[in-house]
Amino acid sequence: MLKSIIGKKVGMTQVFDDKGNLIPVTVIEAGPCVVTGVRTSEKDGYTAVQLGFDNAKEKNLNKPKLGLFKKNNITPKKVVKEFRLADVAEFSVGQEIKASIFKAGDYVDVSAVTKGKGYAGVIKRHNFGMQPTTHGQSDRTRARGSSGGQGPQKVLKGMRMSGHLGNEFVTIQKLLVVNVDAEKNVLLIKGAVPAVKMGTLFISNTLKKIPVVKEIKNKNNKKK
Repeated sequence: MLKSIIGKKVGMTQVFDDKGNLIPVTVIEAGPCVVTGVRTSEKDGYTAVQLGFDNAKEKNLNKPKLGLFKKNNITPKKVVKEFRLADVAEFSVGQEIKASIFKAGDYVDVSAVTKGKGYAGVIKRHNFGMQPTTHGQSDRTRARGSSGGQGPQKVLKGMRMSGHLGNEFVTIQKLLVVNVDAEKNVLLIKGAVPAVKMGTLFISNTLKKIPVVKEIKNKNNKKK
């Protein structure tokens, strides 16, 4: 069963659960997505389902992509992504995938490109501490300091320095699905997710193990 979908980050809000606890959630417009291709091991060497999301104008697509949509009689899509599956027999081109594939209580992994924050120093980028302001060092408080020790006389690869912050593809794992609105194709996911507002998100069933909650038996209820 496919438990993956492409969505769009709408914003954040908060909801209350049955016990009255306040839960911060991210509102995600999940789908509807259209199956634009099915990959089989006989033809492609692997099995996967290709989904398309968000309608696009024909003038904004190149001829190969536009030809693929026209060949399958599908409205052109802005975002296309493949999701690996063990069995793709139940899927066909043109099939629609909606947010109803998830339910409240599911755990998902959300992937997206983070918000770009430009060029940043080591304090903001790597959480470095500031240098002392004593002895007249008023202009060095946010400086990084020395790049190395006694040797070798070069900057080692992977040294944490100033540079471009954000604008990278990341995955946040094991996020709880608080609620699903199947009619509006909306997911409420606990906590924050990457991407800018109205940015594209790739949502899949989590790869991490979900702990099984065992019922605590009351010793007083045991038969004597």
